[in-house]
Amino acid sequence: MSNQTILPIEVSAALGGGEGTLVDVRTPAEYREVHVPGAHLAPLDVFDRAAVDTIRGADPGPVYLLCASGIRAAKAADKLRGTGLENVLVVAGGTNAWVAAGLPVVRGRKTISIERQVRIGAGLLVLIGTGLGWFVQRNFFILAALVGAGLVFAGVTDICGLAIVLAKAPWNRSGKTTPVPGPKPSSTPVPHPENTPPKPT
Repeated sequence: MSNQTILPIEVSAALGGGEGTLVDVRTPAEYREVHVPGAHLAPLDVFDRAAVDTIRGADPGPVYLLCASGIRAAKAADKLRGTGLENVLVVAGGTNAWVAAGLPVVRGRKTISIERQVRIGAGLLVLIGTGLGWFVQRNFFILAALVGAGLVFAGVTDICGLAIVLAKAPWNRSGKTTPVPGPKPSSTPVPHPENTPPKPT
């Protein structure tokens, strides 16, 4: 299913005007490292319509979905459209594009993205399977073959089992899981110096 996308600069302008809700579907650890001010965290592995309805409340505006690059956000958009919610837009390029555009972000402790963890994990499994196959038992070559088959499956279906497992790992579950509100303009007027009455001496 094709998803409508929107540029980060357009989302920033819309949110600045009070239009719509931004939902980040990355892991808590990724969110902790860097996130858009005002983005609400709803990790993809626990993402559903109920969570979005709770986040947006009575806001009738669009739901903007954000991840690292756009892949997970597209999956989240499919989930929402499957429930009948159509006013959903995927932020093109995700958080990476948002940062590259020089838009405001909140930064915390560095972490390794799920995409990089998948590459590291798959590489290690292939290396281990190959090494054990050469030096211990040839049947271990099957491990490397299974990893290769899994990567092909992920490329064809856009479903990566290793990414799903890693998203549930303890180091990816730590971090803030509650929405982080964006800065709100002050409701207290700031007097201009020319209009400020002189202090009594």
